[in-house]
Amino acid sequence: MKKHHKLTWRQLLTGAGLLLLFAILTLLLFGPRRNEEKFRRAAQELFRQEMVHNTLNMHYTIAHPEDFGIREYEARLPGYTPGSRELQLEEMEKQVNFWKKMSVRGLDAHDAYARKLLALSLENSLEMQSHAYYDEPLSPASGMQSQLPILLAEYTFRTARDVEDYLTLLSQTGTYYDSLLVYEQEKTAAGLGMSQVSIKKVRQQCRQILTAESLAQGEHFLQTTFQERVNDLYTRQGIDRETALVAIRRNNELLSSVLLPAYERLDQGLEQLSAQRERDDGLPQGLAAYPEGQEYYRQLLIAETGSYRSPEELYDLLKNQLLSQLNTLRQLITEHPACVLPSAQEECLAAFPYTQPSQMLEDLQKRMAQDFPGLEVGGQQLPTVTVKAVSDSLADYTAPAFYLTPPLDDTSANVIYVNEKDMPDALELYTTLAHEGYPGHLYQSVYSRRYLAEQGADPVRQLLSYGGYQEGWALYVEFIAYDYACDLLGESGQPEATWYIQAEKTNRSLLLCLYSLLDLMVHYDGADCGQIAAVLNNFGISDPEAAQAIYTYIAEEPANYPQYYVGYLEILELKQKARTLWGTDYTDLRFHTFFLNMGPSDFTSLEDALEDTP
Repeated sequence: MKKHHKLTWRQLLTGAGLLLLFAILTLLLFGPRRNEEKFRRAAQELFRQEMVHNTLNMHYTIAHPEDFGIREYEARLPGYTPGSRELQLEEMEKQVNFWKKMSVRGLDAHDAYARKLLALSLENSLEMQSHAYYDEPLSPASGMQSQLPILLAEYTFRTARDVEDYLTLLSQTGTYYDSLLVYEQEKTAAGLGMSQVSIKKVRQQCRQILTAESLAQGEHFLQTTFQERVNDLYTRQGIDRETALVAIRRNNELLSSVLLPAYERLDQGLEQLSAQRERDDGLPQGLAAYPEGQEYYRQLLIAETGSYRSPEELYDLLKNQLLSQLNTLRQLITEHPACVLPSAQEECLAAFPYTQPSQMLEDLQKRMAQDFPGLEVGGQQLPTVTVKAVSDSLADYTAPAFYLTPPLDDTSANVIYVNEKDMPDALELYTTLAHEGYPGHLYQSVYSRRYLAEQGADPVRQLLSYGGYQEGWALYVEFIAYDYACDLLGESGQPEATWYIQAEKTNRSLLLCLYSLLDLMVHYDGADCGQIAAVLNNFGISDPEAAQAIYTYIAEEPANYPQYYVGYLEILELKQKARTLWGTDYTDLRFHTFFLNMGPSDFTSLEDALEDTP
């Protein structure tokens, strides 16, 4: 998965609060300037204001703020602001109207496309924000209680100012987590609070991610990574050694006096909320169980998948795909029954020639070269990638692997995290590195950033997040990597092992499709754990604990599986449309280049752009 490091539009009202830009934008719209200048000024101001409003977002979005006109700012980690909802909705509505009415006259193709995406994204976000307290910033699987420490640990120190900003942000983490607790209290009062099961998991994270014992030993990853970064900065820029030592002591002090007590207060506050839900049966409920849940889920699907298909249309799409994958798997087993035997897996893994991530990434880059455009956009050098292990204290709460996107203006160094708690086998590691690295998230992010920058596209595009475009692509190329693995073992003289790989590929596709359907059942139809267990039983998953775990994850992470799989299916649909439109001129390279050149988008906009492609 790609690690999100910035607040999305739908999080603004529950997190940082909407920027009050309408007066500025109105002046720009009706001022005596050409339309192109109006767009540029409005877009640049929107981008600048969002950056200075949240320093963590800014640092992960741009490496050199001064190059974007940002020279003065105060380090800020904005949290939830109670009591400002109506004003924020009003201001967001004004922004929606502003961008919808903005004429495309005189705009180049990139600016016109950015205006379209801004209008659509903000309109959907406004619809979502009309439903109060449906977002969950403390989700057990992806909440800020586990994400923020990772973002702090990877906060790059390029200058002494970065160290100062980091320490200032760390000093604000207590206020930040306190504000999220207020939000959870208001959610509970509105009848939309977390379940007992979810609260229990988040409380456990609060007690385990940061402990007094780990800090006393000086071995916590927020201590060791800080020392490494400061020492590296000291070496590169000759910063006074005493200054570095002072910063290290300050970091240790803030971890003990601010962040650790913040986790303790969050734990205690959630315990109190749990006591208020004594009659709760423990399991989380889907969004359909709440008064406005279905409508919120409709909008959430659009935001997460980038698909404007209705839930009913998605049901049909996923059901047809499920039947297709079942038939493919049956045919594989009929023709090659040994492909599902344990011996086939053992043979495949024993024959797999690579064990190290660096070897696998090198092989993936070699195999993708013919069908994907190169990364030497604008004459830039190939990026580097470092594969790191997830810290033991976070291993229970993070994905099997994830990639942190680089800033717009510095795509040279990249990091992929692998969770070694459940270390993947060679095949799984190979396809995971394809998903996170080449030709997945790393490749896609670096290419899109470099290409759009070379074309002079406005950076305001980076305020928009399209999970379906990004995660759909990563899953799309992950499945391609299974085919690469077949080629690899065929070249190694192990052709029989390729049938096992094809079975694994089909089974993974089938399960993700099934889980996406279950997501619709839980959050749109209101299916409970028993109903989900009955469906899973039909697919050979009969263990009650496994069924409950699947149901719980889906209930806690609405639209997550569809983000991946619907995004993947939309790419396949777009690819088929390209074949039809381009005929004999179609190649995979041409389609991939088109898709990547457009940059993160919703699929309706991508389809319109494809139809306009000469």
